[in-house]
Amino acid sequence: MAGRFPQRPTTAPVRVTGRTAARYTRSHPLPPGTELALVLGPLRRGPADPAYRAARDGSFWRVSRTPEGPGTLRVTARDGVAEAHAWGEGAAWLLDRLPALLGAEDDPAAFTPRHKLLAAVHRRRPGLRLLRTGLVLESLIPSILEQKVTTDEAYRAWRLLVRKYGEPAPGPAPDGMHVMPDARAWSLIPSWEWHRAGVDDKRAATILRVCRVARRMEEAADMPPAEARKRLELIPGVGPWTSAEVVQRSHGAPDEVTTGDYHLPGIVGWALAGDRTADDAAMLALLAPYEGQRHRAARLILLSGRVPPRRAPRMTPGDIAPL
Repeated sequence: MAGRFPQRPTTAPVRVTGRTAARYTRSHPLPPGTELALVLGPLRRGPADPAYRAARDGSFWRVSRTPEGPGTLRVTARDGVAEAHAWGEGAAWLLDRLPALLGAEDDPAAFTPRHKLLAAVHRRRPGLRLLRTGLVLESLIPSILEQKVTTDEAYRAWRLLVRKYGEPAPGPAPDGMHVMPDARAWSLIPSWEWHRAGVDDKRAATILRVCRVARRMEEAADMPPAEARKRLELIPGVGPWTSAEVVQRSHGAPDEVTTGDYHLPGIVGWALAGDRTADDAAMLALLAPYEGQRHRAARLILLSGRVPPRRAPRMTPGDIAPL
């Protein structure tokens, strides 16, 4: 599927006003029915994510720290074509990998629904493509922040730390967008600032360990997903839940289903077997017919909106800032 699309961008510098003067552009044909919101949605870490923005005009903004430096990417879709503009030192790198980011390396045809629910969702949402960023740390650090806490707590920590220790996005990005800190900047965050952001010592220590071997972590982007997960899990504090969340984004891995999640087994169990008490083993058994595409199957189940009725109270957010 990837061979249908050009692999190198045609870049044309244009003078614009903004923090970075050079703008680069690229057009990319989209498979019929592609929905940018579905494709790029997994990159969003909360409604106020400083590295991701869905604008009212239908454009999607993404800020990344690439191997060539910070870059800002704006993508719109019209008449089956994605129009991308990029700014900053990482602009060419981002445009070079635009097809993979928009799911050109994904193959939805490899998925065969074996449940009525999945067949209906697959038919109703044909625009789902699994993205591949080719970047590890930008998914690994926020995934560590999401360990064992509510999503609101994790999103708040990511927002506060990126805005304070990152740098403003290059180019005319929307206000408040920032590039995440580099490995050295993460390593220099004082302990009290982690606490003010609501990050406990365990998660902070895991991020520091990751940053000490940042280059080795980024090398995992070129490995097969299973090998990449093994590389990530060599770091104490990075387990199967975290590594799966990373390779789903960095590799576009269609089979790397998340285990150890607080909600997902019950959602999958309820959707496919009416079992709200399903654990990881039961979830994997239900997803076994989709081997090779288990992550896609889980994404489609989440898109179906079929979740078990809530019985227990929501997880209570913690507050370690006063400690």
